[in-house]
Amino acid sequence: MKNKLIIAVLISIFSFSCYAADTPTKKKKQTNLGLYLTAKEAYQMKTKDSHILFLDVRTRAEVAFLGMPKIADFNIPYMMVGDWDTWNDKKKNFKLTPNSGFLSTLEDKITAKKLTKNSQIILICRSGSRSAKATNLMAQAGYKQVYTVVDGYEGDKAKKGMHKGQRVVNGWKNADLPWSYKLDQSKMTSDF
Repeated sequence: MKNKLIIAVLISIFSFSCYAADTPTKKKKQTNLGLYLTAKEAYQMKTKDSHILFLDVRTRAEVAFLGMPKIADFNIPYMMVGDWDTWNDKKKNFKLTPNSGFLSTLEDKITAKKLTKNSQIILICRSGSRSAKATNLMAQAGYKQVYTVVDGYEGDKAKKGMHKGQRVVNGWKNADLPWSYKLDQSKMTSDF
């Protein structure tokens, strides 16, 4: 009886502390830290612990036109739309360039919230690829507990059916998690 109780306690502790979305199958969504959450897991984790920093790393245009998770602490774009004149032939859209002020802006927000590089941080982007890249950059800078939301804000693209190619599979918005088009100016960063 005592061993069963110990096992039950260990299982409940492990399941509460891990929030382990499966390792993404797409390499571009994998991170060096290996810490993954689904949008639903990210929501649960953040609502259970307000000390966790939750960052939306999408571009300003994405946040402005598509809305933002209500519980996100800040929008710090990992990539920026350049001059709107540079076209990406491979992706058939405007080229994004790295935000050179990403880490310094992040460090300012970490300090202001009295957090450290050992604090838990959740990153979300459109579909999980840019948040994975941002996570790897943060890991190189010494951050230890950075989770990426593997299904992102908009989710993955449907592979077949009438919605093929549309972002209707999983993701923050598709999971009906709280978001809004009305942005909170205090959550927007402009110091880069």
